[in-house]
Amino acid sequence: MSEAKAVAPGLQVVHQLRAVTVELDLLGAEFAQHNGLHPTDLRALIWLLDAARSGTPATPGRLGAELGLNSAGTTALVDRLEKLGHVRRVRDTRDRRRVLLEVDERAVALGELFFGPLIGQIVGALETFSAPEVATVQRFLLAVREIVAGQRGLP
Repeated sequence: MSEAKAVAPGLQVVHQLRAVTVELDLLGAEFAQHNGLHPTDLRALIWLLDAARSGTPATPGRLGAELGLNSAGTTALVDRLEKLGHVRRVRDTRDRRRVLLEVDERAVALGELFFGPLIGQIVGALETFSAPEVATVQRFLLAVREIVAGQRGLP
């Protein structure tokens, strides 16, 4: 029986992040399939919810750019989500020529029903950490996100 090779702590964390990413992707795919959504639909809903939370105007063009879709793909995506009752197009009150996207309350409730228990458990797990530890986790995750986002679009 061969002994497992020692893995550097940084690489162990990378492997743990990969494992978490795979589990979240599988859970997201399960939610999407159960609710008649394409995985891109779910990514769009998540981005739209994050945009609303941060006060970012959610235009179809911005959504498409964030998801790496062309104009036709974005239109098809928004049409699908609108047909399913998950989003609606509304005129911007400041610029009537511009269309904004809003997530319907029913879609929010659907997501909360499925993901709410998971979110509650994660928040509960985080409550076992001290404030400085939470700050460290947040700083690390922000750095990882920025690094990963910087890799998108590279050959």
